[in-house]
Amino acid sequence: MKYPHIERGIFLSRPNRFIAMVEMNGRTEKCHVKNTGRCKELLIPGTEVFVNRADNPSRATRYDLITVRKGEVLINIDSQAPNKVFLEYLQSGQHIEGITHSKPEARYGKSRFDFYVEAGQRRIFIEVKGVTLEVDGVALFPDAPTLRGVKHVNELAACIAEGYEAQAVFVVQMSGVRYFSPNSAMHPGFGEALATAKAAGVSIIAMDCMVSPDSLEIRRHVPVEL
Repeated sequence: MKYPHIERGIFLSRPNRFIAMVEMNGRTEKCHVKNTGRCKELLIPGTEVFVNRADNPSRATRYDLITVRKGEVLINIDSQAPNKVFLEYLQSGQHIEGITHSKPEARYGKSRFDFYVEAGQRRIFIEVKGVTLEVDGVALFPDAPTLRGVKHVNELAACIAEGYEAQAVFVVQMSGVRYFSPNSAMHPGFGEALATAKAAGVSIIAMDCMVSPDSLEIRRHVPVEL
C-alpha cells in the first residue's frame, strides 16, 4: 500500500493519545495519531517521523502520523494499515491459494472477524492484529492490556469447534525481527488465550513488512514462539 502525500518531520510531543505535535520545516503541526497504543518506545522527542497530508482540507488536523524511525528501522504505526496490507497480500494469492470468495468484516454468531475466506472446501475466519512493539529483535503484541484481543482469540477457537479453519495473523509493521511472541509480561491473559487457541487448532501466523516512508508491504513469515 502507498501513502500519497508523505512529508518528513520531527516528533515533539503527544498531548493525548490522538494527537502528536510535529516540527515540519520550521513550523509546528498538530497531527492525528492513527494508533491508540502507548508507543512510548517510539514516540520520543527528537525522533524522525513521516506524516501523510490529508486530502480533506476541512479536517481539524492536516496530517496523519504514519511512520517512526527507531534506530535504523522504520516502523509503521498506522493501526488501519495491517488490514489493508493483508488484504493486498490475500488478493495476491500468496497466503491462500484458490480463493473463490472473501469478505471483510465477516460476522460469526455475535462475533465479527476481519476476514472470511472460502477456497474449495475450506472455510476460514481470519483476525488480523498489527504489531509495532519490538524489544531486542522480538516483535511483541500487545503493547497494552487488550481484553478485546483475548475475546477475538477465544472466538477463533470457537470457530474450530464448528468445523471452520481459523487464523490469528500478526502483521509486524517493520522488518528484521527474529520472531514474534505474545507480550505476556504486559498481558498474561492474552498469551494464555493464544496458547489455548493454538492447542484448539487455530493457526498463529506472523509476517513482517517492508516499510518505507510512503509504503508498506508484507514481506515474509517470521517464526512464532508462544
